[in-house]
This record gives sequence, structure tokens and C-alpha cells, in this order.
Amino acid sequence: MIKRILIANRGEIAVRITKACREMGITAIAVYSDDDKNSLHVRHADEAYYLGPSQASESYLNISKIIKLAKNVNADAIHPGYGFLSEKSEFIKAVEDSGIIFIGPSSKSVELMGGKTSARKLMKEHNVPIVPGTVEPISDISEAKKIAKEIGYPIMIKATAGGGGKGMRKVNSDPELESAFHLAENEALKAFGNASIYMEKYIEDPKHIEVQILADKQGNYIHLFERECSVQRRHQKVIEEAPSISVTPAVRELLTASAINAAKACNYYNAGTIEFLLDKDKNVYFLEMNTRLQVEHPVTELISGVDIVKEQIRIADGCNLSIKQEDLHINGHAIECRIYAEDVENKFAPSIGTILHHRLPSGPGIRIDRGIDVLSKVSVYYDPMLSKVIAHGKDREEAIERMKLALGAYQIVGVITNIHAFRWVLSRESFLNGSFNINFIEKEFMPLLPSKWKEYDSEEYENAVSIIAALLKNHDFEFKSEAPCYGKTNKWGDANYE
Repeated sequence: MIKRILIANRGEIAVRITKACREMGITAIAVYSDDDKNSLHVRHADEAYYLGPSQASESYLNISKIIKLAKNVNADAIHPGYGFLSEKSEFIKAVEDSGIIFIGPSSKSVELMGGKTSARKLMKEHNVPIVPGTVEPISDISEAKKIAKEIGYPIMIKATAGGGGKGMRKVNSDPELESAFHLAENEALKAFGNASIYMEKYIEDPKHIEVQILADKQGNYIHLFERECSVQRRHQKVIEEAPSISVTPAVRELLTASAINAAKACNYYNAGTIEFLLDKDKNVYFLEMNTRLQVEHPVTELISGVDIVKEQIRIADGCNLSIKQEDLHINGHAIECRIYAEDVENKFAPSIGTILHHRLPSGPGIRIDRGIDVLSKVSVYYDPMLSKVIAHGKDREEAIERMKLALGAYQIVGVITNIHAFRWVLSRESFLNGSFNINFIEKEFMPLLPSKWKEYDSEEYENAVSIIAALLKNHDFEFKSEAPCYGKTNKWGDANYE
């Protein structure tokens, strides 16, 4: 029986895993770096241990340190969360070899699906539809030109070990190919330590749809329906919802069946996500498999009633799935907004600072998964996601309205956030009618920068700013220097905390 879990992560996902541990009577063990010593995930855990310097390579990415610490504190299992080492087959193998339980898939499954080309090859062999392109890495520019001519422009160049939009380039013609090829190689090498790239046909204005699956070690597989993840900036999701407004029952059947086949192809167990592209004609193409818990798992939990993190722990402990496919039904609609510390008007550049004021929204159907509180430090060393706001309603319209109210009530002072931009998205006709695709932000939002997107509710925004100003002044804070507030460029002083 798993009784002690070391959470090899930080921020909101570490807090989320801790909550699941608490409910299951399991001791949650946090790790932290220098910058995270006072973080929320450290305070929420039952035990917390210093891991190393703020640089991720010296702390959250240091395999030997994590395993040594897990042994020293008698952890039965390690949960990797998402990001960092969660999809590193060498880390999973090291955990397996140490005798500690890894809460996730086997290292063999991750190795099979972790490389984009090997995954595409495996999917093709198991009749899962893939985007036309290569199933082997490409290293020669002349070969790349030949393949591009065969599949036709536009094409996408992608890193085989990639994710988050890194090592990815769209190419429209032969003259662009060589420079894009080398840029993608260099970016892939810098981001993943692997310069290997591949090519595939560029699907014009597709939807990004993914299917959540769960599988136990006894060979039982289920899906938890699909998620719509097409609102993206720089190829990274920022709004997710479940189910998708664009998926018909027939397409859902194809998506979910393909997802189960993909999981079975690599003998997968635990939680995983199979991502697809859906073109304007409702054709489905395998994109990749994420062999871990997803950032957007809450929307699936809300429509399915399944606690995915608890199920992960039970599966790792050798238990059968606690639910069967026939017991699962879609309950309403859920939407998630990822709250980032970022300057929308400065091409979504990260915003670094200290959280000086943090007031959470509430109300029917509202869930907040957060990694911050007042005085939390938003560091240059880590991803700037602060929290996730999730709204659940009886239908999509109710979920959207609840999300708008929640975002309007959410107050964060000390860094610039993207909250205000979400309220713009949620009011756009193309979002409301479901006609948006993965190029929505690029085509509809970016041309409005720097300031036109704010005009629709500037009065409401200024009222919110005035309220926050009054709150801060009533607490006798000493205003010392300029700092932006509430996702807009009005200027505030740094609060001088003792």
C-alpha cells in the first residue's frame, strides 16, 4: 500500500496532488528549491525537503537528487506532476530501478511515445490516423526538400522530442525551408538537448482535440471523453473545455476509439492523453501522446466525476480501475483558463515579481487550482502559470457566464496577468459559436495589440482598479516603486511588507 508520496514538482500541480493524498490518508512530501522555500505547495504538504538551487537543472530536474531524497525520507512512490521530469523515460527507469513506485506509465511506454517520430510510426502500424509526413527523423536539407515536394506546402517542421511549441516552424515555400530547418534544429537542441526534427503536412486552421484515457496494469482501458484545446498562444494552450462544441457523436466515437487503440499499442497504463487535429471536414489526425497528467485535467474531472489523480495513485498501487466505461457519461460543460504572469501587450512575455494581493473568485461551479498566495514569488526560473480557473455549468453557455463572473472577481496584484485577455476571448463571436481554431489568437487577437482589445470593458476595469487601490491604502502599505496591477499597465507601488 502506498502511504508516502514524494511529489517531484512545484506550484499548483504539487498542491493539487497534495489534496488528493490528504483525501486518501497518504503523506504528501514536497520538495523545494531556494526560490520556492516559502511557496504554497511547501506549506500545504505534510513534509517538505530542500532539493537544491533555484535553477531547475540543480533541483527539479536533478534525477539523482530526487531519488536519493525519496529513499532517505522513505517515500513509497514518486508523483511527477506535469512538466520537468514527468515524461523523461530515463527518470522513470531510474525510479523503477530504485524500487520506488512511479505514479505514471512504464518507462518503456514513455520511450515508445516520447519521440514524435517513433510514436507516429507506431500509430501508423496500429491504424491510428496520422498527419501525412515522415515517420523517421530528418537530418539532411536536401532530403527535407524532397519530402516537402512530395507532401506539398505548407508543411510543419517539428522537434522529435518537442512540446510547448519549441522547435516548431511553419514553412510555406522552398525558399523558406533551409533557414526554418536550421532554426528548428537549433531551438530543439537548446530546449530538449536533441536537435532531431521531422516534417508533416500543415493542416490549415485545425481544431486541437484531445482524449483523456485511464488504464490499469491488468489491461483495462477507459476514456473520459474529449477536451477542446484550440485557444493557444505560441502553440501553447491557454483555454481548454470539455466536451468540444465541434465534436459530433460520430467523431467522438472515432476519437475515443483511436485513443484507446493508441494506448494499447504501447501497453500503456495510468493516466494519459492522446492529442488529435480535427480539420474543417471533421477528419481526425493523431498528433501526439502526453504520457502524464495534463494541466487541463480539471475540466475532464468536472464533466466525468472522476478524480484522475486519485485514480493514478490507485493504478500505481496495483488496483483495478474503479470505474467502467458504461458508467461514464458527460455531465454538463467545463471551461478552464490558465492564469499566467505575463504581459499580453509585450508578446506574452513573462512578468516577474511578488504577489502583493490575491483575492480568489467563488460561486456555483467555480474551482480554482492555484500555486500562489500573497507574498508568493514569481520567479524567472519557472513557468509563469499562477493558477487555473475552472467553471462548470449545465451547458456551455452557463459555463462561459460563470467563467466571466469569476474572472471579473479575480484580483492579483504584483505582476501583470492575462486575466483581462480571457474576458475578451470569452466575448468573441467566433469563440461563442465554436468556429475558432488553433490560429484564433494569432488572427483575431494579436492584430488588436497594443491596446484596442481593452476598450470593450474599460469602465468596469477601472472600477476594479479603484477598489484594489482603496484596499491597499487602507492597509497603510508604503508605496515605493512602480509595479503593474490586474493585468493592465496602470502603475502601483510595491507594498513594503515587514
